[in-house]
Amino acid sequence: MGTPSFCDFPSSPVLPAGDLTALLDAFRRYMAANNLSDNTISAYLYGVKAFFSRYPVLDQNNVSLYKASLMERYRPQTVNMRIRALNCFLKSQDIHDYKIPSVRLQQKSFIDHVISQADYEYLKNRLWEDEQYTFYFIVRFIAATGVRVSELVALVFTDVQVGYRDLYSKGNKTRRIYIPSSLQKKCLDWLEAEGRRDGPLFISRLGRPMTVSGIRKQLKTFAIRYHLDPEVMYPHSFRHRFAKNFIENGGDIAFLSDLLGHDSIETTHIYLRRTSTEQAILFNRVVDW
Repeated sequence: MGTPSFCDFPSSPVLPAGDLTALLDAFRRYMAANNLSDNTISAYLYGVKAFFSRYPVLDQNNVSLYKASLMERYRPQTVNMRIRALNCFLKSQDIHDYKIPSVRLQQKSFIDHVISQADYEYLKNRLWEDEQYTFYFIVRFIAATGVRVSELVALVFTDVQVGYRDLYSKGNKTRRIYIPSSLQKKCLDWLEAEGRRDGPLFISRLGRPMTVSGIRKQLKTFAIRYHLDPEVMYPHSFRHRFAKNFIENGGDIAFLSDLLGHDSIETTHIYLRRTSTEQAILFNRVVDW
């Protein structure tokens, strides 16, 4: 069977059932029972709320209007996130014979906003010299493991002790984040020097667990302090660096896909491409006529 079209939309439209709050609570429970992450649950709830704030009925016409309005205002990735939210909502209502088509993404021939290896090495050295040990290990952990920043802030002392952390995602899938032995040893030495033997791995000066937003904000501060491009000073940039290094050092792309937690190996294939900066350097090196 091909992708369902709007003519396949169920004859009985999904309504807010009088009490949208109760409907959303049931949707939240459905997603939690299916092991969706907290971030995904929040995003999907927001998407469904956004739809019903504009349209009282989820039917063919309203979905078409909503999709068109999203495409006028947001990037295709955001549009598809909202569409996935509605599809998940439909499934929670036991409507399995319909799927709202997503927006086709035009994939770039390059990846961008990836910190270079030279800038990564420079940043590590400066952070260590300035005794910014927490952020030294933050950037090292992302760049050496490929962990997402939302996963990074959940790491604890015992993860470093054993050298890995197992993560559980939707569909009861297990993904293991491996900590390189050299990083494991250096991190344990740091924790011992700080007198820490348990609890969250990354904590603020106030002793509270680091937050995703706090890490993002501080990286931008370091970009200014160390005269680095702010465009590449964000958590996911170091995850990109991990993937690029893994491939360039002979790592298997299927294994990399597992390490990164990608649903499809096609997503991982982008790391076989060069960054736009690398393309420009190569182009200028080759084209001299």
